[in-house]
Amino acid sequence: MVNYNGNIQENSNCTVESNRGFLYGDAVFETIKVLDNKVLFLEGHYFRLMASMRICRMEIPMNFTMEFFEEQILKLTNSLEKSNSFRVRFSVFRNSDGFYTPISNEIEFIIVAVSSENTVYTIEKSNYEVELYKDFFIPKQLLSTLKTNNKMLQITGSIFAKENGYDNCLVLNDEKNVVEALQSNLFMKTGNVVVTPPISDGCLNGIMRKQVIEILNKMDGIEVKETSISPFDLQKADELFLTNVITGIQPITKYRKKEYNANFSNEILVKLNAKIRLS
Repeated sequence: MVNYNGNIQENSNCTVESNRGFLYGDAVFETIKVLDNKVLFLEGHYFRLMASMRICRMEIPMNFTMEFFEEQILKLTNSLEKSNSFRVRFSVFRNSDGFYTPISNEIEFIIVAVSSENTVYTIEKSNYEVELYKDFFIPKQLLSTLKTNNKMLQITGSIFAKENGYDNCLVLNDEKNVVEALQSNLFMKTGNVVVTPPISDGCLNGIMRKQVIEILNKMDGIEVKETSISPFDLQKADELFLTNVITGIQPITKYRKKEYNANFSNEILVKLNAKIRLS
């Protein structure tokens, strides 16, 4: 693992005491897959990061263009040992004193890259069991849709899953609707209808979520809906699957007493890999 610190300002004096991402979770980030020296879904990641920074009232420097964003990522991955695939985290934080109220909204960033064995997307686990996580709930608000450093719900949920032998947990919002998994967006197929929770329910505005919706909209005989999912809907479904940019697609095979097949998930996976090769 290699870190790369990017100082937007020429004279940076960032310390732990002024790194607001460390102190207050005052940071946003993107988790990115780099494959064959190419940043996958570059435009989606860049514009989501820009939107997140604006929502969080961070100052966006004039030179923080999409070309600059891509250049900084590839500068790091190209400096590492030869690998076709990397998992990259691009974190942006406010570097300012001021306790809860920052003195300045100027930003800095840090990039972390880890080589990955997987090149194309594959289904990593053939058996994948989930359960609801009900200790804490996601607020139904705009901040819930951003990738920020405030991930305590996901951390405690992951510990709950590990302690109880589950591969993942599904998370509820404060209206008790299922919005996502701990680190993935959720899709549910019943008949020829595929449903995913709307962003307005508080789920992450996922990059892979968008890619999969685009694929589904081009499939004959498939109707795509962005609508709320209740816990009761899960046991009526034919298939459930999760999406994120690192794993691609992961079918859920068991939720409580209900078992699911993965035929449709595998079909989407083939189309996803084809889309990447052609892009």
